[in-house]
Amino acid sequence: MTDIVNAPKPASRRRSAIAPLLNVLRFLLRSPTSAFGLAVIALLVLLAIFAPLLATHDPNVQNLNNVLQPPGGNHLFGTDELGRDIFSRLLHGTRITLNIIFLVTITVGPIGLAVGTIAGYLGGIFDTILMRITDIFLSFPGLILALAFVAALGPSLNNAIIAIALTSWPPIARLARAETLTFRSSDYIAAARLQGASPFRIIMHSIVPMCLPSVMIRLTLNMATVILTAAGLGFLGLGAQPPMPEWGAMIATGRRYMLDSWWLVTFPGVSILLVSLAFNLLGDGLRDALDPKQMNRR
Repeated sequence: MTDIVNAPKPASRRRSAIAPLLNVLRFLLRSPTSAFGLAVIALLVLLAIFAPLLATHDPNVQNLNNVLQPPGGNHLFGTDELGRDIFSRLLHGTRITLNIIFLVTITVGPIGLAVGTIAGYLGGIFDTILMRITDIFLSFPGLILALAFVAALGPSLNNAIIAIALTSWPPIARLARAETLTFRSSDYIAAARLQGASPFRIIMHSIVPMCLPSVMIRLTLNMATVILTAAGLGFLGLGAQPPMPEWGAMIATGRRYMLDSWWLVTFPGVSILLVSLAFNLLGDGLRDALDPKQMNRR
């Protein structure tokens, strides 16, 4: 009866689970740089959700009577070489950017975690094979390797996402392996082995949760690279194909007119810069927020 009375209530358990997230959020909001990054990303998400409502024109409708109109009047950011509204295309481009980030992240995170934790915990031949494969991927510049994959698969947005994911998992795997090696010999893992837990259960229930904070930080910092790589592929014509309003592709089509029509490349370029900077600042803030030394100070 006493155990039933003293048992924690579900509401208290939920509060204890949410408390660390609230602490991290408070820490991020106290830092001007982290708060700026968080605000830009939140704005990006809202713009992507409400893009159809906020867009003043159809992003793909051509109007040859309004070609290369400067910003102002009925076109807030001007028009492109086909008379399409730049502001509306930028808004819909946020959806493409978030789609790339989301799909690459949910692909890269599990792959990197799986490869790194298996290699670090099992060691031996598993570690040798998995890390040598990782080293092969790391030996090539990410953009060059992505170009090779897209060239083999064919130019399209989906193939660009696959190529970016295939080139982005090695740093996550390296980080997860290093974290696993520090935890593998701990008393906590030894106790799990003594209880008869299988290697798979130990990896999934003990090691992966301990690697998650570092991996989340790395993934957040990696998002800026994902955006730049996707924009680079779009600029080269290997990513999103016309008439999709992808920011890199918009810069590619506008570079021929940039001396006279500066807005064609300026607004997509500034968008890429701001979003990449925001993810870098948020990643730096998360690294400080999840640092044990910082947590002890709070």
